[in-house]
Amino acid sequence: MTTVSISLGRLQSPDAPELRPLREAGLDLTIGRGLPTTPVSEVIENLRGCAAVVAGGEPYTAEVFRACPDLKLVARFGVGYDAVDVPAATEHGVVACTTPGTNDWAVADHAIGLIIDLAHNISRADRSMRRGEWQPSPGVDVWQKTLGIVGLGRIGKGVARRARGFDMRVIAYEPYPDQQFVAANGIELVSMDDVFRQADFVTLHLPAMPETTKIVNAEKLALMKTSAFLINTARGKVIDEDALYAAVRSRRIAGAGLDAWTTEPLDTDRWYALENVVVTPHSAPATAGVWAVTWEMISRIVLARLRDEQPEGMLNPEVWERRRA
Repeated sequence: MTTVSISLGRLQSPDAPELRPLREAGLDLTIGRGLPTTPVSEVIENLRGCAAVVAGGEPYTAEVFRACPDLKLVARFGVGYDAVDVPAATEHGVVACTTPGTNDWAVADHAIGLIIDLAHNISRADRSMRRGEWQPSPGVDVWQKTLGIVGLGRIGKGVARRARGFDMRVIAYEPYPDQQFVAANGIELVSMDDVFRQADFVTLHLPAMPETTKIVNAEKLALMKTSAFLINTARGKVIDEDALYAAVRSRRIAGAGLDAWTTEPLDTDRWYALENVVVTPHSAPATAGVWAVTWEMISRIVLARLRDEQPEGMLNPEVWERRRA
């Protein structure tokens, strides 16, 4: 029987209804933890004899691929793949896939939610009332303010569409812009520095890669208005968290809404004392709709690869082309 590992914390049993298509295909399913902090040794142990894995945030390194010769597929649940060493997967003939287009609407919703929360002090007021206080805290407007988007891919585009409902001026930095979308939505393309200089709300929608690591640093934060807010629903690695902590703690910027972290689960409580920061546990894509649509795509990917058919969402199509040659 072919074995597939499922490394997602929300699934506790191979009998979960989401896994029905895989069970009905006669696959043997095992469950792993799927945390970014999972040791490589544990990842290897979970993958012993597995032909495919539905990956969470755990690391897939060259060591993992060397130790798991039966592995044919790493299917990342979601669109981020910074935990997967794609060149190493390619070297070992392992197809790596993501599920593009399955969570952009939810992450865009979450980004807008963080903006509104910060502007209207919603979380702060909630905490205050739970302490028995009645102290309305003046907020700021979102209506007709300037939204700066760094990264105008699927999620960035979704945020831009939503911003139109607030009559916002939208500026964006995107090295490879969809000019038709930009024109249709009245977006102003500017440099990254100008996004930080001009925006009342800066929202990040960048992938985690070497060139974007800590791209938001003390220098970028120093460009922001003291009344501006930073939103991150992308990846924690794109921010220098120490620099951001210093900026929000000193009120160099007005505040931040953070859903992505350099280390997950979060390994410090320093953010919790800051009233001008709203924190969420990388939950932007955690909606019922995203869960259902992603599982549909994941199931198609796994079954296609195990049937020796070309799967969707490949990150390294050269593996497929090489094996077909």
